[in-house]
Amino acid sequence: MDMDVTWLLQNVWWSTIGLGYFVYGKRQDRYMAMACGAALMVYPYFVESNLWMFIICAALSFIPWRWRV
Repeated sequence: MDMDVTWLLQNVWWSTIGLGYFVYGKRQDRYMAMACGAALMVYPYFVESNLWMFIICAALSFIPWRWRV
């Protein structure tokens, strides 16, 4: 994989948001936020395209905000 600065910064950004969702979900017993937070922390390591990383991580970060389960 050719690691560039954009990929690295997006990875750090989305993983930080994922950590925030995970901690929030754990404290509030919101399993959707915990699951999406864990996915946001892990998913960026498996994708190489900056565009797909942005699209899927944006969708994953929108899910707990929209559906509060």
